[in-house]
Amino acid sequence: MKKHLQVAAIAAIIASSSFLSNKSYAQPSSNVVKIDAGTIEGTVSGHVLAFKGIPYAAPPVGNLRWRSPQPMPPWAGVRKATEYGNDCMQFPDPSDAAPAGTTPAEDCLVLNVWRPAQIKAGEKLPVVVWIYGGAFVNGGSSTPIYDGSELARQGVVVVSFNYRLGRFGFFAHPALSAAKEGDLGNYGLLDQLVALRWVQRNVAAFGGNPSQVTLMGESAGGISVMHWLTSPAAKGLFQQAIVLSGGGRNYLVNVRKLKQSTLGQPSAEASGTEFAESVGIQGTGADALVALRSLPAAKVAGDLNMTNLVKRPPTYAGGPIRDGQIVTTTAGEILQRGDGAKMPILIGSTTDDLPAILPPLNDPFSYFGADAAKAKTVYNPRNNLNPLQIIATIGADIAMHEPARFVAQQMTTAGKPAWLYRFGYVAQSLRPKAGASHASELPFLFGTLDARYGKAVMPPDRKAGQEFRSYIVNFIKTGNPNGTGLSAWSEFNSAKSQLMLFTPDNGAVMQTDPWKDRLDLVEKVAASQTATTNTTSDLAGTSWQLVKFQSSDGTILKPDDKSKYTIAFNTDGSVNVRFDCNRGRGTWKSPEPSLLEFGPLALTRALCPPNPINNRIARDWGFVRSYRVKGDRLFLALMADGGIYEFEAVA
Repeated sequence: MKKHLQVAAIAAIIASSSFLSNKSYAQPSSNVVKIDAGTIEGTVSGHVLAFKGIPYAAPPVGNLRWRSPQPMPPWAGVRKATEYGNDCMQFPDPSDAAPAGTTPAEDCLVLNVWRPAQIKAGEKLPVVVWIYGGAFVNGGSSTPIYDGSELARQGVVVVSFNYRLGRFGFFAHPALSAAKEGDLGNYGLLDQLVALRWVQRNVAAFGGNPSQVTLMGESAGGISVMHWLTSPAAKGLFQQAIVLSGGGRNYLVNVRKLKQSTLGQPSAEASGTEFAESVGIQGTGADALVALRSLPAAKVAGDLNMTNLVKRPPTYAGGPIRDGQIVTTTAGEILQRGDGAKMPILIGSTTDDLPAILPPLNDPFSYFGADAAKAKTVYNPRNNLNPLQIIATIGADIAMHEPARFVAQQMTTAGKPAWLYRFGYVAQSLRPKAGASHASELPFLFGTLDARYGKAVMPPDRKAGQEFRSYIVNFIKTGNPNGTGLSAWSEFNSAKSQLMLFTPDNGAVMQTDPWKDRLDLVEKVAASQTATTNTTSDLAGTSWQLVKFQSSDGTILKPDDKSKYTIAFNTDGSVNVRFDCNRGRGTWKSPEPSLLEFGPLALTRALCPPNPINNRIARDWGFVRSYRVKGDRLFLALMADGGIYEFEAVA
């Protein structure tokens, strides 16, 4: 009888049935599971059953390089799932806080599953799906810091997976477009989508509940979570979200259009063409595509990593590509339109987070326009910070801290609970370092402090990890981070401006955000940059070069070189300009048809050769009040009939 019940319990877990008594348990030896592609065998260690290196799509090699992920052919027999598969092809970065744990290779579309070794027959455990970071060029699911065992011990099913990176994951070329093989450019994001669909089809076989899935990611993984939170393609694939240092307004990387180049921003196809030419491949036809797919993987990867990414190599698209299908606009814009998914979210950053978006380096306070003087007081009240500290602080607020608050506000407005945090705990061995660095919370979250700090781990570190992890696990299980023995964490409320601060010495403390005044200033700029009216303006996404200026008294001024005087109207409400040898960035909005207003312009101050039009155009910038597009010409009119600037379109 006992033997019969054991066999029945095993069958119940595999089939996700619930007809057996809840008093029946699967045994630790029940390490064989049948999924849609075949049968797999995992291993039990430390009361956790783990399956590693499970292929969720066909290897993207040969003719499948730069193709949407294809179905994995079924296999016969029992496939061992006891070792991690290869992480995706990349050029390792020595500074990576979570380096890949296996040898990178192009054959890498695998995932891993952890769950408690013993579960009740028919039990449906909550599921968390992890997406790693690494600026879309580095990272992998095999790093020891991402081991899901400790989270699984808390009663959840943990899934992690690999997705294509760098030029393998984000690449375009005219030959690929001509081949018409399906979706273009965002192969890494498509991998993520297919992995999420795999979870829906298969997680019940591991004892997981496909209707209780939390999507969690950090850095590029957090950006990815924000993408799927605002993408119709992911509808129904997860029900809750956790975003760790993933911004929230935009992709934090250089998002380019698939085919159209703009001022200072080549198209993804242009970057792909430049890469092809750099390795000796010419043309845009089938022969060029064959040659590209025949390149050794190491040649495609090159020396592209997080460190070298800041140089903005012209042979790389920079990350996700605005293709009009997978990527259409920013997460922030979609949330403001009310079109994103509405679900519980836990979101935050670290106290010393990554300044992924920088203010003007020569005058960082000019970023705040008319509020520059107030910003100086708010950011440097004791006048004791050096310029680099100021730039980094403003940059982290722009990229991480304020966008996290923005997402919490948007989700709350949509009627769903949001939980805002800031992680400030610093490992004892790193002190007296004052702030928690980007990604430093991850070993505390996963319970993998030994993998990160070895023998330097101290009891306070473990206590901090247990506390942080408990909040996260509670949220995964219930959509609410609160639980027994934990300090109360209040839902986000814009009026109170509170957040949960994980402090260096006093544990988790719910308090008013000490950086509120800073973030209010950043929010004010962001609001002016993302005016929704710009998305319908015919200026959005266009670039122009100056033909002439004609004043109201008939005086005409012409540039000596039209290409030295340019304007690019970006769809995010920002504008890039060039005035002779100076370049600048500001904001624009078109509140009504034909009306145009420019915000303050942060302009470099190089000494250009004397030219009557140089000083005039910068001086007139704030007096533009209307525009008209006629054919390939743009006319900008100054207030009080002060004159008209005539531009021509730049291809």
